Amino acid sequence: MLEKLSKTVGLTQSEIKVTLFIVITFVLGFGYKNFFVDNQTKSYKIVNKSELSDLGNDSDKNDLILDSVKSINKKVDYKQEVLDFNKQSFNNVQKKTVLEEKSININSAVVSDLIKLSGIGEKTAQKIIDYRNSIGKFKNIEQLLNVNGIGDKKLNKIKKYIYID
Repeated sequence: MLEKLSKTVGLTQSEIKVTLFIVITFVLGFGYKNFFVDNQTKSYKIVNKSELSDLGNDSDKNDLILDSVKSINKKVDYKQEVLDFNKQSFNNVQKKTVLEEKSININSAVVSDLIKLSGIGEKTAQKIIDYRNSIGKFKNIEQLLNVNGIGDKKLNKIKKYIYID
């Protein structure tokens, strides 16, 4: 049956299977939404303050509805809300300093100097120092490519800030 259909439509059997799967999934999802989900949901009416007096003397209901109306009209500063619930202290965040060109001698730099370079963390800085110790001293900047974690892009970013003495 799929062979005849594939010749007629001009699709492969795999393409027809995928298309049938998508169509069947869509139909089942549409049926589920219309027959099961819509029957379970309740609709709520947004009430204006002027309509509250028409609801009767039940003050608890009026207070609850009034609170919901206030919360709908409330303007929220979401950035401040996130900061209020965030336990991380932003006061101790270290900002990278702007380096001057040719300011770090790669043959004498320590980890704290190397992590000032863009894209270089503590582990990569330690790898640079370990590599430097194993070869003696860097003879040219391109030798940094031999350090695991440093590629052409990273080297091009940091090249102008380092020099060899």
